[in-house]
Amino acid sequence: MIVIDNVLISDEVISEQFVCDLSKCKGGCCEDGDAGAPLEENELKELDKNYEMVKEYMTVEGKAEIEKQGKYIFDKNFGWVTPTINHEICAYGYRDEKGIVKCAIEQAYNDKKLDWKKPISCHLFPIKIQQSKQDEDLEFVNYEPREDLCKAACKLGKSLKVPVYKFLKDSIIRKYGEEFYDSLDATAQHLNK
Repeated sequence: MIVIDNVLISDEVISEQFVCDLSKCKGGCCEDGDAGAPLEENELKELDKNYEMVKEYMTVEGKAEIEKQGKYIFDKNFGWVTPTINHEICAYGYRDEKGIVKCAIEQAYNDKKLDWKKPISCHLFPIKIQQSKQDEDLEFVNYEPREDLCKAACKLGKSLKVPVYKFLKDSIIRKYGEEFYDSLDATAQHLNK
């Protein structure tokens, strides 16, 4: 376990290797799970503020689910999450011409229509963050790839020798800042000597 500020990071974030292989998994993390993507409180405002711009990238079914359920819903097990279509694909997801699930929010961001990339839980996957139940200032950062779905990503990460934390550098910096990432990298370098 690595401790930086009030964040406990599992050793696997440094020791394991991972690189998404969308040609194999087809973005399955956007449709395989018990609920939609977890959302932080500030992300609810982002969805409210940016929905009109995101909407043009969404499927008819996705927009219908938003009309029916709302831009986000509260799940008793996971807190605030994105709605899903038939308990499968995220309402903000769509398939490209290769059958890969893409994110309407991220596409609007890529097209410079908004400055919010996507939910941080999606950007950090396969890292999952959990708040401590005893101390609200304490967070746990765990590496949790999906056993079957992420098999190709684990294999590609190993062949390219890319540690999880390096693959997720941008999202870790987005969540915790450059100084945090630099501390994590320095810890990894020290442990790998």
